[in-house]
Parts: sequence; C-alpha cells; structure tokens
Amino acid sequence: MVWFETILVVLTLLTGVIWLLDKLFFAKRRSARGGLLDEEPVLVDYSRAFFPVLAIVLVLRSFVAEPYKIPSSSMMPNLLIGDFILVNKFAYGLRLPINNRKFVAIGEPKRGDVVVFKPPHDPENNWIKRVIGLPGDRIGFQGNTVSINGQPLAYQTLGTYAGRGLPMGAESATLLEEQLPGRPHKVLEVLERATGEGEWIVPPGHYFVMGDNRDNSEDGRLWTQTHFLPEENLRGKAFLIWLNCEDWFCKGSFEPSRIGNRIQ
Repeated sequence: MVWFETILVVLTLLTGVIWLLDKLFFAKRRSARGGLLDEEPVLVDYSRAFFPVLAIVLVLRSFVAEPYKIPSSSMMPNLLIGDFILVNKFAYGLRLPINNRKFVAIGEPKRGDVVVFKPPHDPENNWIKRVIGLPGDRIGFQGNTVSINGQPLAYQTLGTYAGRGLPMGAESATLLEEQLPGRPHKVLEVLERATGEGEWIVPPGHYFVMGDNRDNSEDGRLWTQTHFLPEENLRGKAFLIWLNCEDWFCKGSFEPSRIGNRIQ
C-alpha cells in the first residue's frame, strides 16, 4: 500500500539524516567537551539503531522481493484466500518506491506470468492476475474459451473441484487445464454461461490480464475505463507461496502443504 511505502521511506530518510548530522557535527562537539551531560541524545541513539534496519527493509522490499496476502478467490485454483506470496520486484525493472517509476529496465512480462499491479481504476491497492495478452495481441473470450489472435486455446477437463474458496451457493466447479502458449495452467469454471465475453486489441505498452477463476474475477474483461493494464502500473512477478492461513496470526485454517509451492 502507498501509505506503508510512504511511512517506510520517510522514517528511513529521517533516521538517516539525524544519524548523519550527529556523526558529522554534534558527536565531535560532545566528545570534545566530555562529561555526563554530553551523552548521546535519545533521538540520535534510536536513529542509529533503527536506520540500518529500515534501510535494509526498504531496499529488499523495493528492489528484491515483497510479501503480499491473497484476499480473494479470483486466482483459484492456483492461489487461495490466505496464501502469503512473494513477488519478484526486479523481474520487470527496478522502480522507485511510492511513485513506482521505472529507472532501470530489466525485462518485460511474458504470456502466462502472474503479476501484481495497481489497476487503473483502483491505484491505491494492489491486485493480482495472469497476463493473457501482450501488446498487439487480439484477445477474445467467448463461451468460456480464450482466443489469441483468432486461435482458440485448447482445454483439458481435469475433473471436479470442490475445495476451499468456492462462491456462496456453489458446491463444486469444473477444473480445467488451459493450454496457454508457453504456460499451461489450471482454471476454474463455476457458471454454465461465460462472464465478460468480448474481443480486445491490446495497445502498445499495455497488457490484458485475467483471473484463473474465470467466473469470479474482476479483470480486464470487466474494466470499464480501460480493459488494459498499463506497463507502468506493474509491481512485480509473483513466484512463491511461503505461508497459507486465513489471517496474520493463523487463527483460522492453516495448510502447511502450500508452503514453498512455486506459482505457475
């Protein structure tokens, strides 16, 4: 969230400046005078202790990996509510904290990547979906079937899914494997009719994203202002589940079998 990033940056800069100013100017004066009354101020002591910790957290979170918690069922069956995931922050370039501006280009999303981003219509929050369409692609969705540049994808029915996270009133869903080029993955169908049918041409610098839970995902098919995700809104690539429990203190369900699973 933006507010957390802002607080982290401000605290890191503040403690760093206090520590640096004391080291360059005030510490020498105290040392020259000596005496009990010239001990290090409490503010300086706290700044010296906390600055390295805050700086390390800021660097790791901004440029290496950042943790997120899955709040919805839109990426079932691959990601469940309560999954705690790690996101690679440098996969698509290094970006500044707070404004998310890229200053070092490294790579671009590939078809099938599971990405964390700030949607155009909800820039204060982070969402997670799968990249289906790349710049220039013509993406269609008809009858629960995705097509790319006029070619419908193949699907293999794997059976019935009756696990956690199904919407109210649904006892089960159809589990399929979608043969997305280069990234086959599982998807769910809950409703008999397709949700969000249409056809879209992805403009330059944008991507078309969808959730794996096709009948319960607010994704590019349903966005009204624009159906596409701008490249500058990307936050990173999801790659690992490191914990699964319903809340931060694991008072609800806890599934140790999901720990360490790679996100496909």
